[in-house]
Amino acid sequence: MSQAPDTLHAKDLLPQPDESGIEVSPYAGPAGGWGALASTARSMQRAGLARSAITLKDANQAEGFDCPGCAWPDAPEGKLVDFCENGVKAVTAEATPLRLEASFFAQHSLAELRQWTDHRLEAQGRLTQPLRHDAVTGRYQPVSWEEALAGIAAELRTLDPMQVAFYCSGRSSNEAAFLWQLLARQFGSPHLPDSSNLCHEPSGMGLKAAIGVGKGTAQLADFEVADAIWVWGQNPGTNHPRMLGVLHEARRRGADIVAINPLKERGLERFADPQSPRDMLGGGGLPMAKVHVPVQIGGDLALIKGLMRCLVSWHETPGHPLHGQALDEAFIAQHTVGFAALRDDLLQEDWALIEQESGLARAEIEALAERYARAGRVLHTWCMGITHHEQAVATVHSLANLALLRGQVGQPGAGLVPVRGHSNVQGDRTQGITSQPPAAWLQRLREVCHIEPPTMPGLDAYGVVQGLCAPAPTVRALLSLGGNFGVAAPDALRLLPALSRSRLTVHIATKLNRTHLFPGQAGYVLPCLGRTEADWSLPDDQGQRHLRMVSVEDSMSMVHRSQGRQPPASPLLCSEPDIIAALGAALFPSSAAASQDGHPEAPLPVTPQGPAWPCISQDYVRLRDLIEACQDGVFEGFHRFNERLAQPKGFWLPNPAARREWKTASGKAHFHVQAIPTGTAWHQAQARARQEGSRPVLKLMSLRSHDQYNTTVYGLDDRYRGVRGGRRVLFIHPQDAQAQGFAIGDRVDVVSLYGDGQRRQVHDFLLVAFEIPLGCVAGYFPELTPLVAAEARAQGANTPASKAVPIQLLASTAGHDRA
Repeated sequence: MSQAPDTLHAKDLLPQPDESGIEVSPYAGPAGGWGALASTARSMQRAGLARSAITLKDANQAEGFDCPGCAWPDAPEGKLVDFCENGVKAVTAEATPLRLEASFFAQHSLAELRQWTDHRLEAQGRLTQPLRHDAVTGRYQPVSWEEALAGIAAELRTLDPMQVAFYCSGRSSNEAAFLWQLLARQFGSPHLPDSSNLCHEPSGMGLKAAIGVGKGTAQLADFEVADAIWVWGQNPGTNHPRMLGVLHEARRRGADIVAINPLKERGLERFADPQSPRDMLGGGGLPMAKVHVPVQIGGDLALIKGLMRCLVSWHETPGHPLHGQALDEAFIAQHTVGFAALRDDLLQEDWALIEQESGLARAEIEALAERYARAGRVLHTWCMGITHHEQAVATVHSLANLALLRGQVGQPGAGLVPVRGHSNVQGDRTQGITSQPPAAWLQRLREVCHIEPPTMPGLDAYGVVQGLCAPAPTVRALLSLGGNFGVAAPDALRLLPALSRSRLTVHIATKLNRTHLFPGQAGYVLPCLGRTEADWSLPDDQGQRHLRMVSVEDSMSMVHRSQGRQPPASPLLCSEPDIIAALGAALFPSSAAASQDGHPEAPLPVTPQGPAWPCISQDYVRLRDLIEACQDGVFEGFHRFNERLAQPKGFWLPNPAARREWKTASGKAHFHVQAIPTGTAWHQAQARARQEGSRPVLKLMSLRSHDQYNTTVYGLDDRYRGVRGGRRVLFIHPQDAQAQGFAIGDRVDVVSLYGDGQRRQVHDFLLVAFEIPLGCVAGYFPELTPLVAAEARAQGANTPASKAVPIQLLASTAGHDRA
């Protein structure tokens, strides 16, 4: 069903900037340290030192706002300064004094803006007023809130609800997410894709099947007593810098940190805590990971099977030092099912295959297995290096197997910890943002909100991409609560033109991004408040306005408040809950009459006819009462929601697996037998290359630079990897560059090899020498996202397989027509 872009050429979709001035030189310093302080100072200067300082003092504080960056938890005891270098980038980007006024859009057409880089778009500042696309002029034009909401509602009424998708970014609050899914389901659409579909979906699915709950089992307190912390496929120095502070303290007290990752990342080599005089005066930082395991891209499952094979074999081998000690027999017998099948599979596994697919020698794996067996209490953390693979769910199953073999779930200092990216992506899912909700959730919406939600499974992000891009599209409208869907999802060269062909696009956003530049036949951008900004209610009956707070859920299931205090970027900005409520009132005009005829003092903002959209967001306290009522019997922990949210650091949503209660069909944790994959897209491309006698096929992994957050690009440097002034680079082993017919410093085009007849190619990338396993290369997204086929996805979870992408290098066509 794949179609080549037929309305816009590649050169019209993605910018091709001149990066001839890019500089590459090794960075000698530790992660954090003076480099982080200098970067923080530059970010604050761009937004204004005074404004930045006033804003940042409230970051991650009990009565302040939750950082709009990552989902790492706040310190339970509180810290005077509880933000990181990249959190400062996120906060100061939101607090920028720059504004996108009507004159900007009058001056620049969308065709022109498409040639701007993501960095340049981000740097233009905050959106200040609702916008509607004018197809005649090819520009966005200001429109009133009333006109925008009426126009969107009118378009939606002409569409079959099954043709409309409601996407949600993980940045939105619990309150906004709840209203978003309520609006979608009352409208009749089951399609609620979210950013988790693009990242940690395999974590949730894998853990749910293994231990009965799709969330991590540990809390921050567990890091204080863990004997070892194994970090899988994760770069906390860039993606979760506050995690480095926790690892720093663990390492200082003697915990063993092991880093399993194809690239040796600076944050897991050395870290100087900017809040530690000892570290800052010493200069070199504290060594972090005692061991770096350079696994092949996609080789984690093979490595885990090798580790487990060692444990099972040693446990059963008389005379071995770990005989009878490598496994926790009592835990396995009492708490698990499926061990016998796993044992038999492991003992039959071929060591040659394990070595080949992991890229590690048997002796290396055995040494690592002994380290694990003697470690005591172990925490396993992971990120996209595990989940962005075709075999992602199977790998999460295998990680759970590894922990269960030694009873490393449900005890202090041990557990499974998927570290989420977006600051509230886990909370959004808890509030019903999913295309496959539990039946109990739908039943509570019927009983409490008086709607009849659709019961059929909806489309996830992959399904929405397919529906938009189909020759006869089955998805004709995309409404986005935040995010940059057209770039975050794979196959941008098909997806972006497809968005332009759709009937309706609506984006609720704080800043302009590339997806906004491809509006549908009717296209709207609705500006909203950011996390740092004061969210005032409309005047009540006494004419009083109230400063409102929202709630979020972090990566370890802590729910806490977030309340901005800075003046909004524009008086025309509205909060996300208010925008959704106003759209609901426009789409369901009968709700206004029902609200007026009802009882304003009613405990919940609903009527017998459905949600009271005109007033549902006026009082967030009553809105949370509604959430609490809907959560009753669905997710444990929302009792006395408002009362407990008022506590300084909020409350923890209980995790049954953390107390060794397994919410599975058997009532026990499940071992899963998984084969080492040998038929992935890379394996198939390599087989074709051998048959054709062509050059070896490389494995590509996409990742973030240190100057970006997801698809948001704050700057053009990647300090820890030694790159300055550009983003179009490929990190490669010098031997691989030579084998492909190039040298370090050459510029190349990159083509992916899926064998589906589609040519996916990006242009003019600089080859940079890096310590990375042979056969592997790495570079930044979203620049490399167009290489990933939408059909390349995690089996069972549909997450994009943005790692182990099969590629070859070609001579750069810079200066030629790249259409």
